[in-house]
Amino acid sequence: MAETPYLVVVDDEPAVRVAVARDVRQKYGDDYNVVDFTGGNEALDGLKQLHLQGDRVALILADQRMPEVTGVELLEASRDIYPDARRALLTAYSDTDAAIAAINKAGVDYYILKPWEPPEERLYPTLDDLLERWEGAYVMAYEGVRIVGARWSRDFHDLQAFLIRNQVPFSAMDIDSDPGAGRLLTAAELDPVKLPVVLYADGTNQVQPSTAELAAQLGLAGEPTRPSYDLVIVGGGPAGLAAAVYGASEGLSTLLLEREAPGGQAGQSARIENYLGFPIGLSGADLARRAVTQARRFGAELWVGVEVESMKVEGPFKTLVLTDGRELTSQAVVVATGVSYRKLDVPGCEALTGAGVYYGASQVEANIHRDEDMLILGGGNSAGQAAVYLAGFAKTVTILVRAATLEETMSQYLVDDLGQIPNVSVRTEVEVTAVHGENRLEAVDIEAVGGADAETVQAKALFIFIGQAPRTDWLDGQVMRDSADFILTGADCGSRPTGWTLSRQPLALESSLPGVFVAGDVRHGSIKRVASAVGEGAMAVRMVHEHRAGP
Repeated sequence: MAETPYLVVVDDEPAVRVAVARDVRQKYGDDYNVVDFTGGNEALDGLKQLHLQGDRVALILADQRMPEVTGVELLEASRDIYPDARRALLTAYSDTDAAIAAINKAGVDYYILKPWEPPEERLYPTLDDLLERWEGAYVMAYEGVRIVGARWSRDFHDLQAFLIRNQVPFSAMDIDSDPGAGRLLTAAELDPVKLPVVLYADGTNQVQPSTAELAAQLGLAGEPTRPSYDLVIVGGGPAGLAAAVYGASEGLSTLLLEREAPGGQAGQSARIENYLGFPIGLSGADLARRAVTQARRFGAELWVGVEVESMKVEGPFKTLVLTDGRELTSQAVVVATGVSYRKLDVPGCEALTGAGVYYGASQVEANIHRDEDMLILGGGNSAGQAAVYLAGFAKTVTILVRAATLEETMSQYLVDDLGQIPNVSVRTEVEVTAVHGENRLEAVDIEAVGGADAETVQAKALFIFIGQAPRTDWLDGQVMRDSADFILTGADCGSRPTGWTLSRQPLALESSLPGVFVAGDVRHGSIKRVASAVGEGAMAVRMVHEHRAGP
């Protein structure tokens, strides 16, 4: 077995194959083994041999027009051998229809048009992105950060989810099933009762840390680099990340605060398929990673694992008080705290959260419940995206919805996608009334809307997506909110909100408190889409400039 992963190039035309392999080897040969094959059948035989040897394959780049086995057919067949490898199709402009079909049929990640010269512009950027995504997903083998805990512990689950969402490599060890876990704790002189424990490569450890303490240890939480900022953004979802990119790029000293992980709720989406400019779609984690890199390149500071407790107003300045007691001062604030999934208020649910009951669906839960029957409660796009993702891990996925049809609440493209997945089914006009289990979820009570036809079904995993609750408690009494606690902005605040001190009226994305702007899902009347949240984040920065310029 070779430690270095492989990049595979496939083309039946010798001159093209040699040229592509040369360009790939020139850029990536120091970090990857680059191999090339003369056709689809030879490539499949080669991939099988690499798999038998235990070698890793990061990327397969195949030409579309090959006899016997086309590029699309090869890439589709390769999924059974290397499901985690990234796939790209090399194709002529006239074959773009085949490339688009490959996205849906063969799980192709991207297509590259011929000619690809110069590779610095037309080949390497795409391959860089695909390889970065592959490396980001290949985290479980890394031993630098290790977590020891009980498999069905909520704290153990939450720490793993936090690390995955922040793309921190780690390995997890179950104290009950992994003999090495106990030996590790003994060597570190740690109490096996006090779990979870996080151990680091330098020999230090944390016992039962909160996610905030974990973030601080990993350097995700920061310290102020200046006494005051031009702009502080609260919330790191698409709206907040967009505000950070535009604020920093336009010369504002910009700080973004995120309590969990960049990407917000959208960051948990397995694939966002209707975001402009990404015809193959992209995952929420990919979107967050790109945006974080972009914001930092422009000089924005991003702190993770920190939460705002309250805000004080002193003249034109806003002071944000963090839960750890620190204070940050800014002339303008963009509130982009987004929404959380509403809790399911039925017997047994709270006790089993993190132990079979989950809000959102990440790689942690997918791996824990691989080859099991899974239930998804909810009929919105988040539920649909989770079903598509989890279907690749589960034995079966059953979507439970109150509505009569999925079309009432879910985008049509997702409804169509779900209809093509054989292990996904839908039960309409039903609701969950209770969940059962000792240390983990064992069964779920389901009944028809209205209370008829109750039944108990065996289940190991229940994923809940039942509506949205805005995160605005920390602004209670300071800004105007609607009856559901979403923040009012612009004309919805009235021409002269109570306490308004400026001669002008509130700007379109400005709250009833001058200098406090709102973007994304947390805003009253917002469109709950990633693209609109990004647009509002950019617009909010434009209005920050207007506010700073004075009346």
